[in-house]
Amino acid sequence: LTTTILLWQSAFGSGIARRDAVHSAEQHRQEAVKLAKEAVDHSKQGRGDAFLTSAEAALQSAMKAGKSEQVDAAIAELTRAVEQGNAGHADLATTQVEQAVRHLSEK
Repeated sequence: LTTTILLWQSAFGSGIARRDAVHSAEQHRQEAVKLAKEAVDHSKQGRGDAFLTSAEAALQSAMKAGKSEQVDAAIAELTRAVEQGNAGHADLATTQVEQAVRHLSEK
């Protein structure tokens, strides 16, 4: 009986862990979208420091959002956006964050 219970736990335990990892990745993706949209709003209000803070936070969340073509493309856009924002190119940085939102919103 103990062996049966242990086998049952290991068989179903891995499925639960996988489901939790997928759920967590989805939460990070949603958080990245929210933060990226905040960054765009900050940029449109001329708040460069707030833009960078939100864009960097969106990048960190996107990096935890699992592996997919869309997430990888969003990470690349957010990375460039932060670089452009630090260089003072707000318009280009904002466009790149908007692209990241589009990528992260694709399923």
